[in-house]
Formats: sequence, structure tokens, C-alpha cells
Amino acid sequence: MMSDIPHSLPLGLEAYGRSIDFTADNLPLKLQRAHTTKPGTWGLIHVLEGRIHFELEAPLAGEVFAERDDTIVIEPQAPHHVRFVEPGRFYVEFYRLAGATS
Repeated sequence: MMSDIPHSLPLGLEAYGRSIDFTADNLPLKLQRAHTTKPGTWGLIHVLEGRIHFELEAPLAGEVFAERDDTIVIEPQAPHHVRFVEPGRFYVEFYRLAGATS
């Protein structure tokens, strides 16, 4: 099955922020349901502990299970959701085109 999940961030992006560390105890419901990043915002999930399941929503297709030291690329406005399979921690680092301010 083909996956719409990119393997790496494109060139020309710079990190501009990050989320808190999410655990099974504080992972918001809105992240466990279909949601997207803002226009122009890429995400990079960093799994610190445990195991998570990341899945794209239709019309896109793809899912991945990730564990410690794995990363998952999130394209701008790609509908997706995430959940813990095994308790742990992850955070999301946010990227935009270098020099962009919005």
C-alpha cells in the first residue's frame, strides 16, 4: 500500500517552535481525532518513549507505528490523528520556510 507520509522534511525549512511533551495522561483529545497543522506549517513528531500510532485521514492514506528515537513528518494541512499504543512520551517540533514569519 502506498503511503502519503513523507520520509523527511523538505530542504529550506527552519524550526520555529515545539509542543510540550505529550504522555498518555495529557494527550489532548483533539490530537487523537482528525486535525491539521496551519497552512505552511510542517510538523516533526519525536518519539521519546513508548510507542505511538500515527494515521493520515482521507483523502490521504498512510499509517505508521513509531517508537523511541523515531520521527514522523507531518505535511502542512494533512489531516491526521495520533494515539499511544504503549505509554510513553513524544513532542512535535514545528517548521516553516526559512524567513517566513506567519
